[in-house]
Amino acid sequence: MSWDCGLKYMFSASPALQPGSMCILHDKEDLSRLEMVQKLAKDGCRFLQNHSKGPERTSEPQSDEAVRVCLRERGRDVLVLQRISSEQPTLSASARGGGREDARNRRFVVVSGTPEKILEHLLNDLTLEEDQGTSQGKESDTLLDDFLLTYPVFMSTSDLCQALLGHYCTKRHRGKEDRKEAVERKQKVLHLVSQWMALCRDFLRDDEHVKLFMKTLYRYVLDDLYEHPSLDKDVRELQKLYQLHRTHTVDNYSPQRKSKALFHQSSLKENRLQSRGTQRENKEVLCHVYITMDSFLSMRAHGGVVAQELLQAVAERMDVPLGELVLVAVTYNGGRLLLQPQDRVFSDSLRPVGRLHVCRKDLGEVLNPFTDNSELQQRTARMLSLNTWDVAVALTNFDWTIFASIHEQELVYFTFSRHSSSSSHTVALELLLQRCNEVQLWVMTEVLLCPTLCKRVQLIKKFIKIAAHCKAQRNLNCFFAIIMGLTTAAVSRLSQTWEKMPGKFKKLFTELETVTDPSLNHKAYRDSFKKMKTPKIPFPPLLLKDITFIHEGNKTFHDNLVNFEKLHMIAETVRLIRQCQKDPMGNGITQKSSTEVRAYIDDLHIIDNQQTLFELSHRLEPRA
Repeated sequence: MSWDCGLKYMFSASPALQPGSMCILHDKEDLSRLEMVQKLAKDGCRFLQNHSKGPERTSEPQSDEAVRVCLRERGRDVLVLQRISSEQPTLSASARGGGREDARNRRFVVVSGTPEKILEHLLNDLTLEEDQGTSQGKESDTLLDDFLLTYPVFMSTSDLCQALLGHYCTKRHRGKEDRKEAVERKQKVLHLVSQWMALCRDFLRDDEHVKLFMKTLYRYVLDDLYEHPSLDKDVRELQKLYQLHRTHTVDNYSPQRKSKALFHQSSLKENRLQSRGTQRENKEVLCHVYITMDSFLSMRAHGGVVAQELLQAVAERMDVPLGELVLVAVTYNGGRLLLQPQDRVFSDSLRPVGRLHVCRKDLGEVLNPFTDNSELQQRTARMLSLNTWDVAVALTNFDWTIFASIHEQELVYFTFSRHSSSSSHTVALELLLQRCNEVQLWVMTEVLLCPTLCKRVQLIKKFIKIAAHCKAQRNLNCFFAIIMGLTTAAVSRLSQTWEKMPGKFKKLFTELETVTDPSLNHKAYRDSFKKMKTPKIPFPPLLLKDITFIHEGNKTFHDNLVNFEKLHMIAETVRLIRQCQKDPMGNGITQKSSTEVRAYIDDLHIIDNQQTLFELSHRLEPRA
């Protein structure tokens, strides 16, 4: 590590402490500012000055970027911090009785470290209510948010629970902690837990480690309440989050209390099981039901949908008697499963039991909708009859329902855990990505199934208008999908169709296509999206591309230390989801849509075989 000043300062542990702990500091003035130093000093550490000559100081002040602090234990680095400057003055803990610190309040942020030391620094740096709103408080909140969004990258939820219990219970400074410091330490842990649960509650609801952790922590807080009455507010916060009720008795562990607690825990367990099932069944899913080998109906359904309900919807959509149909699931190992009417279609993790096919009872295809010319004309006529603004509204409402349920942490799980069992944490994100792909295929399917040239021109005009309306409604997901559908090779090669397009539509399409231009790292899209007010729906593949670029361009670990600078960049990127979901001015993004249009958009008939799409394209306009 390079040295930025002439003196080096180290800590040598007193005989009562474990030998070998050392903290290397870059600047003498940092000694009075770093909380870690103060705590070591309380434990009897002495300062040793190294008189070896180092590089001479320059007359120019050192920049914050050059000032780093490295904490070492047992001969290895465990935490690297970097000094930052808060432009706004903040009230220091020692100066709250009067006087302010310098306008440039110097603090330290994590560069890298072990998970345990990062958590320890986070708790030390955490600000409680009296500091909220100050620049120091805001920086502390950002560090906390970074940690809570990205901790799955470097530690398990079980490890985090154990570490938090340790920080809550263990006296720091080896018995030299006064009552005020003890209360502050406990309050900081409880504040972190409260923020963690508020941010990640959906992911943690069914985690057995978290359930045990909360029961244990709640018991510890109750034990401490007599000695530290100021924790009462924190107890109430825990009760709000987890529906725990404190009985006001002198003996918290009396037989009566144990009996009541056991009854209460049983009631809570039953309620949780019921609510968990209800929440799963109420969640909306996109269900692909194949009616031919290369085309499917994309159907909007609830998580608890059964085979009978899907068959009824397909029968109505395809105008086929319900009694003739069966639902078959082709499992992932290639087996076939005939679903009974009341069989659930989705697992507890909202994954389909397999690729779903609707067949006649003789296992023949329901209908080949691509050979009947009159059927194709009716299909085109129905699409042309729909109002373009209403179609855009229905698409936006559909997308917003999915997007509003996405959690920022889903992007972290998606990037770092693509091949692990944590895929259940990315259901909503994958649903939106799936919807984007579906809309693109839907555009291609509608255009390429239109048998007449003039109708095809009208269809493309209609899709251009729908894309423009989606952009006006701040739905960039469907906007991109429609434009990409029109620019795919199978559609863009229809030269006779595009030549018939009126000039004003060609101009509008060119303007819209410019927004999707990938040059200069999608600058056109980024500039346009930045100007849009919230709430708004971004184009998720580009967001994932940004995170993947950060992930692949930076190591997650440096010398066995977590690269927290990388995780901060990822947290900054995924926070865009939260910003887009906010609606501080009541702008709203959903609107009332036509029942007919909504029914159409909820059940799209799509060809997902590229070879079939190209064959349809060449059938419409053979290669010269």
